[in-house]
Amino acid sequence: MASKRQEQARQIFSILRAANPEPTTELNYSNGFELLTAVILSAQATDVGVNKATAKLFPIANSAQQIVNLGIEGLIPYIKTIGLYQTKAKNVSAMAQILLDKYNGEVPATREELEALPGVGRKTANVVLNTLYRQPTMAVDTHIFRMGNRLGIARGKTVLEVEQKLLKNIPAEFMLDAHHWLILHGRYVCKARNPDCEHCSISAYCDYVHLGKIDD
Repeated sequence: MASKRQEQARQIFSILRAANPEPTTELNYSNGFELLTAVILSAQATDVGVNKATAKLFPIANSAQQIVNLGIEGLIPYIKTIGLYQTKAKNVSAMAQILLDKYNGEVPATREELEALPGVGRKTANVVLNTLYRQPTMAVDTHIFRMGNRLGIARGKTVLEVEQKLLKNIPAEFMLDAHHWLILHGRYVCKARNPDCEHCSISAYCDYVHLGKIDD
């Protein structure tokens, strides 16, 4: 029997699915290496900013071998508009070398292998597992952390706590795309400073709306 939160989540994701049946990341990529690179670059940066940088980088280097050939100093000019670009250049270059050494240039498909790569934490690994390999994972960024708490379907004080509650409360039929639905809704509707509750399609099922302002 579904819990109150699971039923709440079912209502929420039924609405989000009806409005956007096939959501996906807003990062531009055409292969697994491009996706992994873009997600590493997106840490503390916007997808728009990353896409502007990779639009110039990927036509020149979009494989592990090409990034290694480019080198750190060769990579920096393409990504210097992104925050923490020097550290990210080192991480992407080192990541590419490991992919060549251990995985024949391919992106590994397990959390343990992904998290062992430079610049890849739990959130980045979850994005790759979900988006590239279609595993039912939940990558909790600032948007999803806010959404889980505001909606009430995953109240928690840590990223891991919110992740675990989302995995528990979101019905299986929605899990593959739930990550993208929540990010998009958080980015464009349930914004941090001025949530657009008036035009929100899921406000009827939101704790933030019905219980008043809650801790984000």
